[in-house]
Amino acid sequence: MPGRRAVHGRDDNPSPGKRLGWLAQAAAFAAYSGLMRALPLETASNFGAWLVARIGPMTSTEKTVQRNLRLAFPDMDEAARRALSRAQWESTGRTFAEFPLMDRITPATGRVEVVGAERLHAIRDRGRAAVLVSGHFSNWEAMAAAIVSTGLKTQITYRAGNNPYVDRMIIDGRARYGVELMAAKGGDGARELLDGMKRGESVALLNDQKFREGPEVVFFGHPVNTATGPSRLAQRFDAPIIPVTVERSGPARLKVTFHPEMRVRPATSPADKARAVEEATQAITRFIEDQVRARPDEWFWTHKRWPEDVYATLDAEPASVERRNGPA
Repeated sequence: MPGRRAVHGRDDNPSPGKRLGWLAQAAAFAAYSGLMRALPLETASNFGAWLVARIGPMTSTEKTVQRNLRLAFPDMDEAARRALSRAQWESTGRTFAEFPLMDRITPATGRVEVVGAERLHAIRDRGRAAVLVSGHFSNWEAMAAAIVSTGLKTQITYRAGNNPYVDRMIIDGRARYGVELMAAKGGDGARELLDGMKRGESVALLNDQKFREGPEVVFFGHPVNTATGPSRLAQRFDAPIIPVTVERSGPARLKVTFHPEMRVRPATSPADKARAVEEATQAITRFIEDQVRARPDEWFWTHKRWPEDVYATLDAEPASVERRNGPA
Protein backbone atom coordinates (compact mmCIF):
# COMPACT_ATOMS: atom_id res chain seq x y z
CA MET A 1 0.00 0.00 0.00
CA PRO A 2 1.26 3.56 -0.51
CA GLY A 3 2.95 5.25 2.41
CA ARG A 4 1.02 7.81 4.41
CA ARG A 5 2.80 11.13 4.46
CA ALA A 6 2.35 14.73 5.51
CA VAL A 7 4.21 17.53 3.76
CA HIS A 8 4.91 20.91 5.37
CA GLY A 9 6.56 24.09 4.22
CA ARG A 10 6.26 23.22 0.53
CA ASP A 11 5.10 25.66 -2.11
CA ASP A 12 1.87 24.12 -3.44
CA ASN A 13 1.49 26.73 -6.18
CA PRO A 14 5.01 27.17 -7.61
CA SER A 15 5.88 29.54 -10.40
CA PRO A 16 6.71 28.03 -13.79
CA GLY A 17 10.39 28.80 -13.13
CA LYS A 18 10.39 26.98 -9.81
CA ARG A 19 8.58 24.00 -11.29
CA LEU A 20 11.16 23.85 -14.09
CA GLY A 21 13.92 23.92 -11.50
CA TRP A 22 12.26 21.09 -9.61
CA LEU A 23 12.07 19.04 -12.79
CA ALA A 24 15.77 19.67 -13.51
CA GLN A 25 16.69 18.59 -9.98
CA ALA A 26 14.54 15.48 -10.31
CA ALA A 27 16.21 14.60 -13.61
CA ALA A 28 19.65 14.96 -12.00
CA PHE A 29 18.58 12.84 -9.02
CA ALA A 30 17.21 10.17 -11.35
CA ALA A 31 20.44 10.15 -13.37
CA TYR A 32 22.54 9.89 -10.20
CA SER A 33 20.37 7.05 -8.89
CA GLY A 34 20.58 5.26 -12.22
CA LEU A 35 24.37 5.52 -12.24
CA MET A 36 24.68 4.13 -8.70
CA ARG A 37 22.29 1.29 -9.48
CA ALA A 38 24.30 0.38 -12.58
CA LEU A 39 27.41 -0.20 -10.48
CA PRO A 40 28.18 -3.23 -8.29
CA LEU A 41 27.27 -2.45 -4.67
CA GLU A 42 30.83 -2.34 -3.36
CA THR A 43 31.96 -0.24 -6.30
CA ALA A 44 29.20 2.31 -5.74
CA SER A 45 29.96 2.53 -2.01
CA ASN A 46 33.71 2.88 -2.58
CA PHE A 47 33.17 5.47 -5.29
CA GLY A 48 30.99 7.57 -2.97
CA ALA A 49 33.62 7.39 -0.24
CA TRP A 50 36.41 8.35 -2.64
CA LEU A 51 34.53 11.25 -4.21
CA VAL A 52 33.12 12.89 -1.08
CA ALA A 53 36.39 12.47 0.84
CA ARG A 54 38.01 14.68 -1.79
CA ILE A 55 35.23 17.20 -2.28
CA GLY A 56 33.93 17.54 1.29
CA PRO A 57 37.06 19.03 2.89
CA MET A 58 37.08 21.78 0.25
CA THR A 59 33.51 22.92 0.97
CA SER A 60 32.40 25.53 3.48
CA THR A 61 30.84 22.71 5.53
CA GLU A 62 34.34 21.57 6.52
CA LYS A 63 34.45 24.57 8.87
CA THR A 64 31.37 23.24 10.66
CA VAL A 65 32.94 19.79 10.90
CA GLN A 66 36.14 21.19 12.41
CA ARG A 67 34.26 23.35 14.90
CA ASN A 68 32.13 20.40 15.97
CA LEU A 69 35.21 18.23 16.45
CA ARG A 70 36.89 20.95 18.53
CA LEU A 71 33.86 21.09 20.80
CA ALA A 72 33.54 17.33 21.12
CA PHE A 73 37.27 16.50 21.39
CA PRO A 74 39.05 19.59 22.75
CA ASP A 75 42.27 17.65 23.45
CA MET A 76 42.54 16.24 19.92
CA ASP A 77 45.35 17.78 17.89
CA GLU A 78 44.76 19.34 14.49
CA ALA A 79 46.24 16.46 12.49
CA ALA A 80 43.97 13.96 14.23
CA ARG A 81 40.96 16.20 13.63
CA ARG A 82 41.81 16.44 9.93
CA ALA A 83 42.12 12.66 9.70
CA LEU A 84 38.82 12.16 11.52
CA SER A 85 37.15 14.72 9.28
CA ARG A 86 38.31 12.88 6.18
CA ALA A 87 37.04 9.59 7.60
CA GLN A 88 33.61 11.05 8.32
CA TRP A 89 33.44 12.47 4.78
CA GLU A 90 34.18 8.97 3.48
CA SER A 91 31.37 7.60 5.64
CA THR A 92 29.01 10.30 4.38
CA GLY A 93 29.96 9.54 0.79
CA ARG A 94 29.21 5.86 1.25
CA THR A 95 25.80 6.67 2.71
CA PHE A 96 24.86 8.98 -0.17
CA ALA A 97 26.08 6.46 -2.76
CA GLU A 98 24.19 3.62 -1.10
CA PHE A 99 20.96 5.58 -0.70
CA PRO A 100 19.51 4.61 -4.13
CA LEU A 101 20.56 0.99 -3.50
CA MET A 102 18.90 0.31 -0.16
CA ASP A 103 16.49 -2.24 -1.61
CA ARG A 104 19.63 -4.36 -2.20
CA ILE A 105 21.17 -3.63 1.21
CA THR A 106 18.75 -5.35 3.54
CA PRO A 107 18.67 -8.22 6.03
CA ALA A 108 17.09 -10.40 3.33
CA THR A 109 20.09 -9.92 1.03
CA GLY A 110 22.51 -10.74 3.86
CA ARG A 111 24.07 -7.27 3.78
CA VAL A 112 22.49 -6.02 7.00
CA GLU A 113 23.14 -7.94 10.19
CA VAL A 114 20.42 -7.43 12.79
CA VAL A 115 21.23 -7.75 16.50
CA GLY A 116 18.53 -7.70 19.15
CA ALA A 117 15.63 -8.38 16.77
CA GLU A 118 14.01 -10.45 19.52
CA ARG A 119 13.31 -7.22 21.40
CA LEU A 120 11.14 -5.98 18.57
CA HIS A 121 9.57 -9.40 18.11
CA ALA A 122 8.47 -9.31 21.76
CA ILE A 123 6.89 -5.87 21.32
CA ARG A 124 5.20 -7.02 18.11
CA ASP A 125 3.81 -10.13 19.75
CA ARG A 126 2.40 -8.14 22.68
CA GLY A 127 0.62 -5.81 20.27
CA ARG A 128 2.02 -2.77 22.03
CA ALA A 129 3.70 0.33 20.64
CA ALA A 130 7.35 1.29 21.17
CA VAL A 131 9.44 4.36 20.43
CA LEU A 132 12.57 3.51 18.45
CA VAL A 133 15.18 6.23 18.61
CA SER A 134 18.52 6.64 16.90
CA GLY A 135 20.94 9.15 15.42
CA HIS A 136 22.67 9.75 12.11
CA PHE A 137 25.02 6.78 12.51
CA SER A 138 26.79 5.40 9.44
CA ASN A 139 24.09 4.63 6.86
CA TRP A 140 21.04 5.35 9.01
CA GLU A 141 18.72 4.25 6.18
CA ALA A 142 19.55 0.64 7.11
CA MET A 143 17.59 1.11 10.33
CA ALA A 144 14.30 1.25 8.40
CA ALA A 145 15.08 -1.95 6.51
CA ALA A 146 15.98 -3.72 9.76
CA ILE A 147 12.74 -2.59 11.43
CA VAL A 148 10.68 -3.81 8.48
CA SER A 149 12.43 -7.20 8.67
CA THR A 150 11.19 -7.74 12.24
CA GLY A 151 7.54 -7.36 11.31
CA LEU A 152 7.00 -4.56 13.85
CA LYS A 153 4.49 -2.15 12.34
CA THR A 154 6.29 1.18 12.61
CA GLN A 155 5.84 4.71 11.38
CA ILE A 156 9.21 6.09 10.32
CA THR A 157 9.61 9.87 10.41
CA TYR A 158 11.38 11.75 7.66
CA ARG A 159 11.88 15.29 6.44
CA ALA A 160 9.78 15.77 3.33
CA GLY A 161 11.80 17.20 0.45
CA ASN A 162 11.02 20.67 -0.82
CA ASN A 163 11.03 19.26 -4.34
CA PRO A 164 7.87 17.11 -4.67
CA TYR A 165 9.25 15.14 -7.63
CA VAL A 166 12.43 14.13 -5.77
CA ASP A 167 10.37 13.48 -2.65
CA ARG A 168 8.15 11.08 -4.59
CA MET A 169 11.20 9.21 -5.88
CA ILE A 170 12.53 8.89 -2.35
CA ILE A 171 9.16 7.59 -1.12
CA ASP A 172 9.04 5.06 -3.96
CA GLY A 173 12.63 3.99 -3.33
CA ARG A 174 11.90 3.26 0.32
CA ALA A 175 8.76 1.36 -0.63
CA ARG A 176 10.97 -1.03 -2.64
CA TYR A 177 12.37 -2.39 0.62
CA GLY A 178 9.10 -2.39 2.51
CA VAL A 179 8.87 1.04 4.17
CA GLU A 180 5.18 1.85 3.86
CA LEU A 181 4.36 3.98 6.89
CA MET A 182 6.08 7.34 6.95
CA ALA A 183 5.18 10.58 8.71
CA ALA A 184 6.80 13.86 7.73
CA LYS A 185 8.11 16.05 10.51
CA GLY A 186 5.72 18.83 11.48
CA GLY A 187 2.21 19.39 12.75
CA ASP A 188 0.26 16.92 10.60
CA GLY A 189 3.07 14.39 10.88
CA ALA A 190 2.91 14.59 14.68
CA ARG A 191 -0.81 13.90 14.56
CA GLU A 192 -0.15 10.89 12.34
CA LEU A 193 2.32 9.55 14.91
CA LEU A 194 -0.19 9.99 17.72
CA ASP A 195 -2.96 8.31 15.74
CA GLY A 196 -0.62 5.47 14.82
CA MET A 197 0.44 4.84 18.41
CA LYS A 198 -3.21 4.78 19.45
CA ARG A 199 -3.61 1.93 16.95
CA GLY A 200 -0.63 0.14 18.48
CA GLU A 201 1.88 1.15 15.81
CA SER A 202 5.43 1.95 16.89
CA VAL A 203 7.37 5.01 15.78
CA ALA A 204 11.01 5.51 14.76
CA LEU A 205 12.73 8.87 15.10
CA LEU A 206 16.23 10.33 14.80
CA ASN A 207 16.98 12.46 17.87
CA ASP A 208 20.48 13.88 17.42
CA GLN A 209 19.94 17.22 15.70
CA LYS A 210 19.30 20.74 16.93
CA PHE A 211 15.74 21.60 17.96
CA ARG A 212 15.57 25.21 19.05
CA GLU A 213 12.33 24.81 20.99
CA GLY A 214 13.64 21.85 23.00
CA PRO A 215 15.10 21.97 26.51
CA GLU A 216 18.82 22.11 27.12
CA VAL A 217 20.58 18.82 27.81
CA VAL A 218 24.28 18.06 27.81
CA PHE A 219 26.11 16.63 24.79
CA PHE A 220 29.90 16.24 24.91
CA GLY A 221 29.96 18.54 27.94
CA HIS A 222 28.10 21.39 26.23
CA PRO A 223 24.42 22.39 26.32
CA VAL A 224 22.29 21.49 23.31
CA ASN A 225 18.62 22.03 22.59
CA THR A 226 17.02 18.67 21.85
CA ALA A 227 13.59 17.52 20.73
CA THR A 228 11.56 15.80 23.45
CA GLY A 229 9.23 14.06 21.01
CA PRO A 230 10.49 10.50 21.64
CA SER A 231 10.32 10.92 25.41
CA ARG A 232 6.89 12.58 25.33
CA LEU A 233 5.44 9.86 23.11
CA ALA A 234 6.89 7.15 25.36
CA GLN A 235 5.43 8.87 28.42
CA ARG A 236 2.01 9.40 26.89
CA PHE A 237 1.60 5.78 25.76
CA ASP A 238 3.66 4.13 28.54
CA ALA A 239 5.84 2.74 25.77
CA PRO A 240 9.43 1.50 25.95
CA ILE A 241 12.17 3.50 24.23
CA ILE A 242 14.37 1.22 22.12
CA PRO A 243 17.73 2.81 21.17
CA VAL A 244 18.99 1.75 17.75
CA THR A 245 22.47 1.99 16.25
CA VAL A 246 23.88 1.38 12.79
CA GLU A 247 27.52 0.38 12.28
CA ARG A 248 29.41 -0.20 9.09
CA SER A 249 31.08 -3.58 8.62
CA GLY A 250 32.21 -2.99 5.03
CA PRO A 251 31.22 -1.42 1.72
CA ALA A 252 27.43 -1.81 1.46
CA ARG A 253 27.46 -3.96 4.61
CA LEU A 254 26.01 -2.80 7.92
CA LYS A 255 24.97 -3.94 11.38
CA VAL A 256 21.80 -2.65 13.04
CA THR A 257 21.47 -3.19 16.78
CA PHE A 258 18.29 -2.85 18.82
CA HIS A 259 19.50 -2.11 22.34
CA PRO A 260 17.81 -2.80 25.71
CA GLU A 261 14.84 -0.57 26.38
CA MET A 262 14.76 2.66 28.35
CA ARG A 263 11.72 3.95 30.21
CA VAL A 264 10.43 7.37 31.13
CA ARG A 265 10.08 7.22 34.89
CA PRO A 266 6.58 7.44 36.38
CA ALA A 267 5.43 10.93 37.40
CA THR A 268 2.17 12.45 38.59
CA SER A 269 2.26 16.24 38.68
CA PRO A 270 2.60 18.23 35.44
CA ALA A 271 5.91 19.70 36.61
CA ASP A 272 7.31 16.27 37.48
CA LYS A 273 6.11 14.86 34.15
CA ALA A 274 8.06 17.60 32.37
CA ARG A 275 11.16 16.78 34.43
CA ALA A 276 10.79 13.08 33.63
CA VAL A 277 10.65 13.87 29.91
CA GLU A 278 13.80 16.00 30.17
CA GLU A 279 15.59 13.25 32.10
CA ALA A 280 14.69 10.70 29.41
CA THR A 281 15.80 13.13 26.69
CA GLN A 282 19.14 13.49 28.48
CA ALA A 283 19.45 9.70 28.72
CA ILE A 284 18.86 9.36 24.97
CA THR A 285 21.40 12.11 24.26
CA ARG A 286 23.94 10.41 26.55
CA PHE A 287 23.39 7.14 24.68
CA ILE A 288 23.98 8.88 21.36
CA GLU A 289 27.15 10.52 22.70
CA ASP A 290 28.49 7.15 23.86
CA GLN A 291 27.91 5.71 20.41
CA VAL A 292 29.57 8.68 18.71
CA ARG A 293 32.60 8.36 20.98
CA ALA A 294 32.86 4.67 20.12
CA ARG A 295 32.79 5.31 16.34
CA PRO A 296 33.31 9.03 15.73
CA ASP A 297 34.02 8.60 12.02
CA GLU A 298 30.52 7.17 11.46
CA TRP A 299 28.51 10.11 12.80
CA PHE A 300 27.16 13.01 10.72
CA TRP A 301 29.45 15.84 11.88
CA THR A 302 28.27 18.29 9.19
CA HIS A 303 25.25 19.41 11.22
CA LYS A 304 25.45 22.47 13.53
CA ARG A 305 24.43 20.56 16.64
CA TRP A 306 25.28 23.16 19.29
CA PRO A 307 23.77 26.64 19.83
CA GLU A 308 25.59 29.71 18.57
CA ASP A 309 26.78 30.81 22.02
CA VAL A 310 28.65 27.52 22.39
CA TYR A 311 30.33 27.97 19.01
CA ALA A 312 31.23 31.50 20.11
CA THR A 313 33.47 30.03 22.81
CA LEU A 314 35.67 28.62 20.04
CA ASP A 315 36.02 32.05 18.45
CA ALA A 316 37.21 33.43 21.78
CA GLU A 317 39.87 30.76 22.30
CA PRO A 318 42.78 32.38 20.38
CA ALA A 319 42.39 35.62 22.31
CA SER A 320 42.28 33.72 25.56
CA VAL A 321 45.47 31.84 24.67
CA GLU A 322 47.21 35.12 23.82
CA ARG A 323 46.19 36.68 27.13
CA ARG A 324 47.54 33.68 29.02
CA ASN A 325 50.80 33.49 27.16
CA GLY A 326 51.42 37.20 26.65
CA PRO A 327 52.29 38.88 23.33
CA ALA A 328 54.59 37.07 20.97
